[in-house]
Amino acid sequence: MTRQDKSQDVKEELSLEELFQSLEETIRRMEAEDVSLEDSFTLYHKGMDTLRMCSERIDEVEKKMLVLDEEGEMHEF
Repeated sequence: MTRQDKSQDVKEELSLEELFQSLEETIRRMEAEDVSLEDSFTLYHKGMDTLRMCSERIDEVEKKMLVLDEEGEMHEF
């Protein structure tokens, strides 16, 4: 298992809120004046990976949501 795979497993265990915090931290670091071009690329890819995980997590939540219709029956969202 590569370092990236281990990092991916850890991020998949994080809550959506924790993923958003990680994304905000990555953005903050990218906005720093002293960040090198190489670090910017690394941070960009980290941010895109985190954003993808956020999107996947949101999709999972949407699939689990249920909606009540007019007759009180539950249906998936």
